Amino acid sequence: MPTLLIKNAHTLVTMDAQRREIANGGLFIRDNVIEQVGPTHTLPQTADTILDLRDHIVLPGLVNTHHHLYQSLTRVLAQNHNLFDWLTTLYPIWANLTDEAIYVSTLTGLAELIFSGCTTSSDHLYIYPNNCTLDSQIRAAQEIGMRFHAVRGSMSLGESKGGLPPDRVTEDEAFILKDSQRLIEQYHDPSRYAMLRVVLAPCSPFSVTPDLMRESAKLARAYGVRLHTHLAETLEEEEFCLQTFGKRPVAYVESLGWTGSDVWHAHCVHMSQPEIDLFGRSGTGVAHCPTSNMRLASGIAPLLSWRAAGVPVGLGVDGSASNDGGHLLNEVRQAMLLQRVAPHRYLSESPGGRGGFGGKPDAMSARQALELGTLGGAAVLGRDDIGSLAPGMCADLIAINLNQLAYTGSLHDPVAAVVFNQAQNVDYAMINGRLVVQQGQLATLELTPHIQRHNEISRRMIRGE
Repeated sequence: MPTLLIKNAHTLVTMDAQRREIANGGLFIRDNVIEQVGPTHTLPQTADTILDLRDHIVLPGLVNTHHHLYQSLTRVLAQNHNLFDWLTTLYPIWANLTDEAIYVSTLTGLAELIFSGCTTSSDHLYIYPNNCTLDSQIRAAQEIGMRFHAVRGSMSLGESKGGLPPDRVTEDEAFILKDSQRLIEQYHDPSRYAMLRVVLAPCSPFSVTPDLMRESAKLARAYGVRLHTHLAETLEEEEFCLQTFGKRPVAYVESLGWTGSDVWHAHCVHMSQPEIDLFGRSGTGVAHCPTSNMRLASGIAPLLSWRAAGVPVGLGVDGSASNDGGHLLNEVRQAMLLQRVAPHRYLSESPGGRGGFGGKPDAMSARQALELGTLGGAAVLGRDDIGSLAPGMCADLIAINLNQLAYTGSLHDPVAAVVFNQAQNVDYAMINGRLVVQQGQLATLELTPHIQRHNEISRRMIRGE
C-alpha cells in the first residue's frame, strides 16, 4: 500500500485524547489510514510521497452535520423572511428541480465545502420532483471525493392535509419507505473508514405524518442506520406542533421514538432545560447551524446548555439558501462569536435605561468551537474514525498556509487564529488518503465550466423555464 509522509508543519492540531498541538509536526500515512503522528524528527524519513508543509497549520478535516446542497441553485432569495414564509416562497421554485440539477448543485456545494476545510459531509435531500433521485447526489459525492452521509429525506404532508409544502412536492409514503430500503441496501457501508453511508430523514414535523416518522425509525433501526430531521427551529414550528399534535416539538418526536444515540436533529433553537436534559441522557445529537439561524431570525440556540448536559453537538452550514454560503470553517467562527453575544442577562433596567443584552467574552473559546467542527461532528454522525489525527484514524486532514494577510500578527497562537481571524480557504485537503486540494487547487472538478453549467441551471430553475 502507498505511504505518505507529511512533515515540518508549523503546528499540527491533533484533537486526540490529550488535545496535543505539535510544533514542527507531521504524520505518516499508509493508504487511507494514519499510522504515526508526532514531531517530524520522530517519524519515518522516507515514504512513497513526501509533503513538506512548513509554514502551514494542519488540522483534522471538518465534519458538516446538516446541509441541503441543492439550495446552492437558489441563493439570495426571500431575503427578509422567517422560516415558514421563506419555505412557502421557495417551494414553487424547488418544484422545478431536475435530476441534473441535483447532480450539478451537489458538486457545487461539495466543492465549496472542501475548500472550506470539510472532509466529511452529510446532506439532507428531502424534495424529489420530476424524477429526482438521491442516486445522482451520491454519484456526485463519489466523483468529487467527499466522505459522504447521504440523507434520504422526504415530505408527505402537503397543504391539502394540513402541512406546509404544496402537494406537488410531496411523495407517497409507501414509495418513500420502499425507496429508503433500496438506498440502504444498495449504498450503505457500515464498515470503518466508510466513504458512503445512508441516513433516513423525514423532513420536519410540518411536512410529514407521524406514521412516516414511526415507520422510518423502524426501518432505520432494522438496518442499523441513523435518523435525522429538523426540530424546534422556530416558534412557528412550536405553535404548529402544539396545535396539530398537542405537544411541543421535542415531546412529539420523543413519543415517536425519535430520541437516542442513533438520532440527531437540526437546529433545536427552542428547547427547555428538561428537553435538553433528555437529549443529554439519551445521547440524542444536534446539528448546530448558527448562520442559518441568524439569517432566518430563528434565534440563538442554547449551545452552552447542550454542552453542559452532555448533548452530542456538531456544526452544519445548512442549505445555501438560508446561509447563502457553505464555508464550514466560518461556521466554527460564527458558533464561537454567537455564544459570546447570547442573552445571558438583560440590561434594560440598568442605570440610564440602556437596552440590549449582556454578553460573555469567555462563553466559548476558539478551541472549543474547533472541537465542535471536528470531534463534535464525528460524534453526531456516529463515527469514531474521523475528527482527530491519531493512529488508526482516517487520513482526513486539511492544511492552511499561515503566510497570508489574514494571519499577520497572530502566529503566536495559530490555532486560535484560524478561528478568530477571517476564515480562509484551505491550501491542502486530504480525504481518505487522497489529496483532493493541493496548493489551493481542486483536483477532482474543473471549476470554470462547472460554474457556468450551474448558473445556467439556476437561471432556468428560478425563471421556471
